[in-house]
Amino acid sequence: MAKGEGAESGSAAGLLPTGILPAAERPAQEPKKKQQLSICNKLCYAVGGAPYQVTGCALGFFLQIYLLDVAQVDPFSASIILFVGRAWDAFTDPLVGFCISKSSWTRLGRLMPWIIFSTPLAIIAYFLIWFVPDFPQGQALWYLLFYCLFETLVTCFHVPYSALTMFISTEQSERDSATAYRMTVEVLGTVLGTAIQGQIVGQVDTPCLQDPKDSSLATEGANRTQSTTSLKETQNAYLLAAGVIASIYVVCAVILTLGVREQREPYETQQAEPMSFFRGLRLVMSHGPYVKLIAGFLFTSLAFMLVEGNFALFCTYTLGFRNEFQNLLLAIMLSATFTIPVWQWFLTRFGKKTAVYIGISSAVPFLILVAFMESNLIVTYVVAVAAGISVAAAFLLPWSMLPDVIDDFHLKQPQSHGTEPIFFSFYVFFTKFASGVSLGISTLSLDFAGYQTRGCSQPERVKFTLKMLVTIAPIALILLGLLLFKLYPIDEEKRRQNKKALQALREEASSSGCSDTDSTELASIL
Repeated sequence: MAKGEGAESGSAAGLLPTGILPAAERPAQEPKKKQQLSICNKLCYAVGGAPYQVTGCALGFFLQIYLLDVAQVDPFSASIILFVGRAWDAFTDPLVGFCISKSSWTRLGRLMPWIIFSTPLAIIAYFLIWFVPDFPQGQALWYLLFYCLFETLVTCFHVPYSALTMFISTEQSERDSATAYRMTVEVLGTVLGTAIQGQIVGQVDTPCLQDPKDSSLATEGANRTQSTTSLKETQNAYLLAAGVIASIYVVCAVILTLGVREQREPYETQQAEPMSFFRGLRLVMSHGPYVKLIAGFLFTSLAFMLVEGNFALFCTYTLGFRNEFQNLLLAIMLSATFTIPVWQWFLTRFGKKTAVYIGISSAVPFLILVAFMESNLIVTYVVAVAAGISVAAAFLLPWSMLPDVIDDFHLKQPQSHGTEPIFFSFYVFFTKFASGVSLGISTLSLDFAGYQTRGCSQPERVKFTLKMLVTIAPIALILLGLLLFKLYPIDEEKRRQNKKALQALREEASSSGCSDTDSTELASIL
């Protein structure tokens, strides 16, 4: 009888899940392995950042000069297009974030369907931005319409892609590593966008008028045929560049879709119902570290956007390098690409806040040098290469620090899940809105200074205005942003504490999930 009872007990113990057995009878569990992402996973994830940067770089560096000198839109209308387009782009970020937060999980995930379905429409809208319609009276409306449409569609790609950072791994170190891969590819994307747009467009000479004030008289009439032919070639070059960039957009989107899978947090699956968007927004915007982070990067990003938006005009008219500005852009972006791994090592070794201070402030001496030096091509290339080092830091650090803020938020609000798109979308919202304001104001400033459309040269007031927009204003914004970073509370010690606390929370959630499953299995067995 005793033998039978022991056998029966042993048999039952063999049937019962280990989570139900007494602690003494449970088999020793192996320590949980860290969730490692393969290099292939990281590369596929990183490639997804290229479309936004390739198109954004082409638009950021070339759209202003394209509207003024190729499409021949007047400066006031161009400023309206640039401001409204960027402002609309900014407002679509929280709107898309709201829609994503309401999306349910599918077989492809919650974020991937947005990326897949927005891609074909985005490339059509992008191509039409660079097309010059035959009706000159409605050109401004054409560009405004398709610029806003493209920015909406690329937002439907980029906001879920940015939020994907939190869903590729639960390990903080793996997310940081994947972010470094992403930033490297994104800087390569800017290099690619600069190279494609700049080199293709640079092969043709945009026609200009030696004396724009006489454009309606004999000067224009004598060269009308040659000018029209040259302008048409320039327009075709912009279309060719748009076609190449649109193809790259599609290829990168396909690689991202096939190579990356979303992963849900263990404790997220236990939440009974998702938090409302507006309650989540209220909690996010009241989270101190987030507000301080976006405030600091708002000003530093605005500084680099001012340089980006006016660099082509600055090189063409202030420095006199009409045929070199695309090569100078390429030098900046290549330098940034090669220094991204250096900054990743630096922030790992010395901390992210230290990397912010050193990396972003390193641009200031070179901007000062540009402001006071004479036009010298060799010195300009040296400054461009050095400035790329700071551009790399500006690319990497915001996206590397934002996941730390979200982790801190999850610890303080452990029941608030599904807020990741709100964090990313509102960060992008503030930077894009500021970018729209900066581009609108800078183009209006050129109009007030007397900018001459299609002019081979510009008045001294225009040259001085461009110098202020590319040097003095960015320096002031960078210094203000660095002062705000002094208030940012998450240092390396705080990051380590958050990492340990989150790991304990995940293990507790996993253990709780196992217990629920084990209870169900026990009921079935009984």
